[in-house]
Amino acid sequence: MNRLLITMLLFFTGACASEVSDYPFTTEQVASFDEPWAMAFLPDGRLLVTEKQGRLLIVSMDDGSSTPVRGVPAVDYGGQGGLGDVALHPEFAENGRIYLSYAEAGDNDTRGAAVARATLSLTPGSEALSDVDVIWRQDPKVSGRGHYGHRLLFSEDGHLFISSGERQKFDPAQDMDGNLGKIIRLNDDGSVPADNPFAERGGVTAQIWSLGHRNPLGIAFDADGQLWNIEMGPRGGDELNRVIQGKNYGYPIVSNGRHYDGRDIPDHDTRPEFEAPKVWWTPVISPGGFMIYSGRMFPEWQGDGFIAGLSSEALIRIEFDGENAREAERFPMGKRIRAVVEGPDGAIWLLEDKEGGRLLKLTPK
Repeated sequence: MNRLLITMLLFFTGACASEVSDYPFTTEQVASFDEPWAMAFLPDGRLLVTEKQGRLLIVSMDDGSSTPVRGVPAVDYGGQGGLGDVALHPEFAENGRIYLSYAEAGDNDTRGAAVARATLSLTPGSEALSDVDVIWRQDPKVSGRGHYGHRLLFSEDGHLFISSGERQKFDPAQDMDGNLGKIIRLNDDGSVPADNPFAERGGVTAQIWSLGHRNPLGIAFDADGQLWNIEMGPRGGDELNRVIQGKNYGYPIVSNGRHYDGRDIPDHDTRPEFEAPKVWWTPVISPGGFMIYSGRMFPEWQGDGFIAGLSSEALIRIEFDGENAREAERFPMGKRIRAVVEGPDGAIWLLEDKEGGRLLKLTPK
């Protein structure tokens, strides 16, 4: 019986990763956290980890110990909101800048995602952020505490991409006067690149790279520089999309899922003017994060995508074929997986979700 069939059977029977002997990796627990959400490696090999309630931690790989960073912006914690993603500036070694996404309170019981850049001091005993500057906000702020998205990613040419959820409000994903339900592309200071697809329209519209997204929780570039995103569908229809500038991905007009109250949503194939997902899932996998592997530790996986699965409690491997993709393998992990990144040496690192979420290192057997 091949490994894909074994892992699928284990997934549907609820087996834990510890029960599986034929995985091509070993799993090592390095640390644990309170509601961890994202991570990014520093040049010195240590790890930055965010916790939803508002803590940014520097984690030692030697013993898993953590040092809190002072000066983190105040977050609006609750529901899906709080401190979110962390990303290093491409020239971090020279300028010390990092970027944080988080839920920010507004007026009249509203809130929205924000992105701040800051300078990180790594001096022992003085670990802190300075020169904190908010460079982007979801517009408009709305009620509720869901679907922020707010994953961060730098391209090789230094542009900052931000995934912006539609905040469970549906129609804003199609509203060109706001930036909810969009993929955003900015310069590293928050200004708008002149070659953005809607730059000539000005205002918030100029930020938009693509639209018609629901809750995009993972973005990654492949080896050819093509952007991909993974997003939660409604009741069914989680999506992996090949993200093309200026294109509309159809939500909430089309989806391969349906509304939670049972109302139907037309499938993508009924409206060919919208970009359809390259892979979609019903039952859902509930993606929490996404990366495309380029390391040497698992050479057979170079160029493959990896999805952190929340409700699926799995690590899901994706194979690409030019403009197309498919699920190739699913590794049940026995816990909700919030984030997945590649380490400096090519190891694969996972963060479990919720209180007590563990930091796991995957290395070849």
